[in-house]
Amino acid sequence: MYQNKIKFMPQDILEKNFKIDTRGYRLKEVDQFLDDIISDYEQFLDIINNLEKEKADLLTEIMNLKQELRNSKLNMEVISTTNKGNGEVTNVDIMRRLSQLEKMVYESKNVEESNNN
Repeated sequence: MYQNKIKFMPQDILEKNFKIDTRGYRLKEVDQFLDDIISDYEQFLDIINNLEKEKADLLTEIMNLKQELRNSKLNMEVISTTNKGNGEVTNVDIMRRLSQLEKMVYESKNVEESNNN
């Protein structure tokens, strides 16, 4: 995917040979080579930053989907306990519902706090 944006692989840099003039290496050739390496590093940094952002977005989405799944399971439990028996609501049913609601509220606050951090 990113192969066409990167000019040099580590082996290319290692094996690079410059032509030698009377005073040493040709400065223009060395400068051009270093400019190309800098360009590659900028590309690498852009790629890394984009992938990190994508990773963070996906982790947030996963957390939201997990929370949604938990809430759906709790709702299904509430519905199933409500429909059991003769339709009467006992104190035990009320306490169970209250406990489930507290769990939902507490978990949603934890998710919001972790998203804010």
